[in-house]
Order: sequence, then C-alpha cells, then structure tokens
Amino acid sequence: MTTTAAIRPSDGSTAVDRPGSQQQREVTRLLPGWLLVLIAVLLCAAVLLPIVYIGLASFNSDIGVASGEFWPSSWTISNYFTIWTSVGLANGLMNSLIVAGSTAVVSAAFSIGTAYVLVRYQFRGRRTILRALLGLQSIPGTLLVLPLFVLFSSSATYLGLQVIGTRWGLFVTYLTFSLPFSTWVMVTYLRGLPKELEEAARIDGATNLGVLTRIILPLSWPGLVVSAIFAFLPGWNDVLFASVMTRPDTQTAAVALEIFSSATEGGAIPQYGQMMAASLVSAAPVVLIYMFFQKYLVGGLTSGGVK
Repeated sequence: MTTTAAIRPSDGSTAVDRPGSQQQREVTRLLPGWLLVLIAVLLCAAVLLPIVYIGLASFNSDIGVASGEFWPSSWTISNYFTIWTSVGLANGLMNSLIVAGSTAVVSAAFSIGTAYVLVRYQFRGRRTILRALLGLQSIPGTLLVLPLFVLFSSSATYLGLQVIGTRWGLFVTYLTFSLPFSTWVMVTYLRGLPKELEEAARIDGATNLGVLTRIILPLSWPGLVVSAIFAFLPGWNDVLFASVMTRPDTQTAAVALEIFSSATEGGAIPQYGQMMAASLVSAAPVVLIYMFFQKYLVGGLTSGGVK
C-alpha cells in the first residue's frame, strides 16, 4: 500500500509534503511566469495607450494632433471650454443621463419581481418564458430599427401619440432590449439564494410582497447593480436608435459626438482636440459608475448567494 504523504523527519519546517503537489502546480501553470507577465504588460498597454493618447490630444491643438504629435508641443485647456457650445455636449449629456438612467432603474426594478416569480413559482409556460428571455439576446438590434420606427411613427397617426423625437420613446426602445437581459441576470442570481430565509419569513407571517421587499431585495443588491449597469451602458453608448428616434433637443451625447465629428470632417483641419475632450467627458460618467459600484459588480458577477 502506497502512502499519499511524505513526512520530513529532521528539518521540522513542514510536517507533511504531498508528492503530487509540485507536479500539479507545474501542470496547472500552462505558461512560464515571465511570459504571463509579458502578456499582462502587453494587454495593459493595448488598453491604456489609446486612453493616454486621447487624454494628451485633448490638451493639444488641432494642428499638433493632425501632425501626429503624441506629446503636445503646446498645451491648452481651451478644448474643454469650447465643447459645451460647439458640440452641444451639455444637452446631450443631460438627455443621456435621463434616458439611460431611467432605463437602468426601471429595468432593475421590474427584473427582480419578474425573476422572483420565474425562480420561486412553478406554472405552465415558465420554461418557455425563460428560453424566450435567452433567445431575445440573440436578435441583432439593427434588425429592429425599421420595425420600431414604423410602429412608433404609426402611433402618431392612429393614436395621436407622438413617440418619435421624445425622450420617453427612446426610453421604451432601450427598455425593450435591457429588460430581458436584466431579468435573466436576476434569475441566475436568485437561484443561488437559499429558500430557508423565505420560509422563515413566511412562518413569521410575511406575505409574498413582504418576502420580496424585506428578504429578497436586501440580498439582491449586487445582482441589481449588475443588471442596472448593463442596462445603463447600451442606452449611454447607443447611436443607431438614438439618431433615428430623437430630434436636436432630445439627442443624446453619443449622437452629438457623431454629428460634431461628421460636421468637422469637411474642414481643412478637423477639430481633433475638441473631439478628444468631448470623448473623455462623455466617458467620465461610465468610469465613475464602475469605480463607485465596483464591489457590487464583483459580488454580482462572481457570487449568487449568501455566505
């Protein structure tokens, strides 16, 4: 009979040494350490160098950026003051925050109730609904631009309800795509929550609504934050639907940037500095959201229950 552990009799530093542990570590590490470090450095450089270049170009003149300067020869902060009038960024940021923020909040609020019913209750058509939620994610959004535009345009003719060009019309459009995904995220998360907590609350006399608001909701904050952020991002970054379903006073920041870049392409020297500055300002809210909710994101993406 062979032993699975070897005892070191004399040095006293380690009592037991498993003979296969070193071989397992060597097999697990598929790449040598120096190569892992090199790959990590290259990946970080691929991500950070464009951001650094955009930041430096935002403080450079248009001529300097056009000539290919990486480090500005003359520094200026005028680009950050000019974009508020030339790009119309203030109105675009406000519209983006209203539409994308409301989409995130409403999508997260509806998804937790829908996911709770789908996870905790058995009824006919439950599996069909779950499969439909997953199948909706495979439909490209570009295929729905024309049908949605025709549908919303017809509402003004047949119902007297103006949808095209309004913020709430864009909100309904984004909610169409974000709600199925948010519901599926919450379904995955709620499956990991123990039923014993709900049973204990019901023994104490809690209703279904009480269980949802007092037990499920406090335990689901990481999942709610993940679903809300992933519902916020498409609304913030979208250009296709926003360019079709908005007018100048309701256009989002992404559309404002696209219009500004297209309008400056015909000039002798495009206004690169202002475009870089406007891009950084438009990306700042998303970066701040990730930094503020980082711990919830990690918890929501890596765990699905309570410890």
